[in-house]
Amino acid sequence: MAGKNILVATENIESKILFIRGHKVMLDADLAELYGVETGALNRAVKRNNERFPEDFMFQLTAEEFANLKCQIGISSWGGRRKLPYAFTEHGVIMAASVLNSLRAIEISVHVVRAFAHLRELISSHKELSQKLNQLERKVGAHDRAIAELINAIRELMTPLESKKKRSIGFAPWKEK
Repeated sequence: MAGKNILVATENIESKILFIRGHKVMLDADLAELYGVETGALNRAVKRNNERFPEDFMFQLTAEEFANLKCQIGISSWGGRRKLPYAFTEHGVIMAASVLNSLRAIEISVHVVRAFAHLRELISSHKELSQKLNQLERKVGAHDRAIAELINAIRELMTPLESKKKRSIGFAPWKEK
């Protein structure tokens, strides 16, 4: 039965990874749910091992960040949390599993790390695609200018002779003033 729960969790992990302060993170409540513990138990274990969680592993959201998050993902504005949530980076997720020291936490952390790695691959492929589109746009832009010049030259050639100012050919007679 535990294996099935882990499989279900793996399918939903990526949707729980958020982008906050320039980092891909998971909130303490989501991580606790995956690890099969209460959010308070996770946070107490982290506080007991505070030296293992530098700022690049875990940080607490500000009130403004939490308010924005509630608006974006539909967290209830009443009840529930009494303290601002903690956000765990990929390294913090691994460290949290080690301080919980449960078999489930260790198994889930492997899946979570794989989800973070998959998102890294997706972001990388999007950057490559974006660069290629920018290159194509520059090429097309250069071709657009050349095509516009060609169209203008064709229009110039198509302009009837009558509409062009006629110049007389030959010498003008000498006129004395």
